[in-house]
Amino acid sequence: MAETKRDYYEVLGVPKNATDDELKKAYRQVAKKYHPDMNPGDKEAEAKFKEASEAYKILSDPETRSRYDQFGHAAFDPNSGMGGGGGFGGFEFNMADMGDIFGDIFGDMFGGGRSRQSNGPMKGANIKTSVRVKFEEAVFGCQKELELPLKDECVVCHGTGSQPGHNQETCQKCNGKGQVVYTQQSLFGVVRNVQTCPDCSGSGKVIKYKCNQCSGTGYVKSKKKIQVVVPAGIDNGQSIRIREKGEPGTNGGGRGDLLVTVLVDRHPQFQRQEYDLFSTEPISFTQAALGGQIVINTIDGPIDYDIKAGTQTDTKIKLKGKGVPTLRNKNVRGDHYVTLVVQVPDKLTEEQKNILNNFDEATGANTRRSTDSSGNFSFGGHKKKGKKK
Repeated sequence: MAETKRDYYEVLGVPKNATDDELKKAYRQVAKKYHPDMNPGDKEAEAKFKEASEAYKILSDPETRSRYDQFGHAAFDPNSGMGGGGGFGGFEFNMADMGDIFGDIFGDMFGGGRSRQSNGPMKGANIKTSVRVKFEEAVFGCQKELELPLKDECVVCHGTGSQPGHNQETCQKCNGKGQVVYTQQSLFGVVRNVQTCPDCSGSGKVIKYKCNQCSGTGYVKSKKKIQVVVPAGIDNGQSIRIREKGEPGTNGGGRGDLLVTVLVDRHPQFQRQEYDLFSTEPISFTQAALGGQIVINTIDGPIDYDIKAGTQTDTKIKLKGKGVPTLRNKNVRGDHYVTLVVQVPDKLTEEQKNILNNFDEATGANTRRSTDSSGNFSFGGHKKKGKKK
């Protein structure tokens, strides 16, 4: 029997609503504790380090985190039918992939090899925003337009940050490497700690004459309109990733991504659970007793439905394929569950009361008690004087 994986949030010791900073802080603590270099020959510590790295890799990415929150470990299991495969949702997990994350947290504390050159091409940061949609728009999909302030390369200095006619100079502190190395003696021997150069911020270059247009940043902000395609079946709180619409990269690196969290309005009649819909539909006493055709409201519009004679209140019916389209295939939909509620009239005319009394007598319900208009109690057709309340 395969070993059951622990919950990723449990592995890192954080709640499910943990922020990115809380995830990173928790991973730093666990990784330091179980790192193989700190626990030489300890297989259990090595396994826990890999488990924590795997958990952080999934939860630190909004797209894979959203899939994990919805489907759990099955989201990355190729045999689960959840669309997993090729490792975690299309990428192979490899400890080498954690180099950037690990290097970012630890620097080069254990002698180098894992830290990247900070003056090399670096992808820009991701931008997070949100968009609000109606319930029906989330069910069937839609397109929204966002207007966001985004950075673009400065047209004056072309991203260099220097005034035209002046070039960037090599940083004297790090000799253009973008990093400075500090060594110190510890219980484990000489420890090399590699840090980003404080003078050039890791670029390896310094700007002596800053561009007046961008103040030496190399970029200027302007409002841009972004088209967001909201897929059919998306649920409240899930995110859409728009590639290369985030912050621009540095030293030739590509732009980051735009992560759009979808906020779905509530519906006055329908409730959603994953891909199924739930609602209640009122029916009259006559419809419940005699049966026949009723009209039921669905997300696709009203439909006719035949109910049986003698339908009781709280009867539940299933409308197959009338729920929410799945994200994997919009032609595959959940179901709609409808609870039928018999409506009892709270105001009756004298004629209606007499009809109901006659009906009561006709059904032989002689143990039931009713009151006529004069205040007399009627038991199975026999009247008895009583006080009218």
